[in-house]
Amino acid sequence: MKTESIYNVEEATFDKLVIDKSNEAPVLVDISAEWCAPCKVLGPLLHKLADAYSGKFLLALVDADENMRIAGRHKVRGFPTVIAYSRGVEIDRFHSAQTEGYLRNFLDNVIKRHAKV
Repeated sequence: MKTESIYNVEEATFDKLVIDKSNEAPVLVDISAEWCAPCKVLGPLLHKLADAYSGKFLLALVDADENMRIAGRHKVRGFPTVIAYSRGVEIDRFHSAQTEGYLRNFLDNVIKRHAKV
């Protein structure tokens, strides 16, 4: 399910849809691949939380196979990699599938950090 807070990003749109939009709300960039088993676990959880958090953060989806330059630019060493942007800069990241509790804690911290600036 796609909502306004979940959208696809590619190299040509990265700066506009991630860097620029991170001034409005934190943006989580999910760099994953279709063939990646941990990505198949994490993806649905991120979608569920994007819906549950109702726009408190944006979820930008990057297909690593189609956008290797984005993965390279961020020195991604494994999939999935999730990178949090706030006000144009990376503020946190994690790798691999995580529990819902971990994700909620991660998101709450990112949202708090974004609000403090």
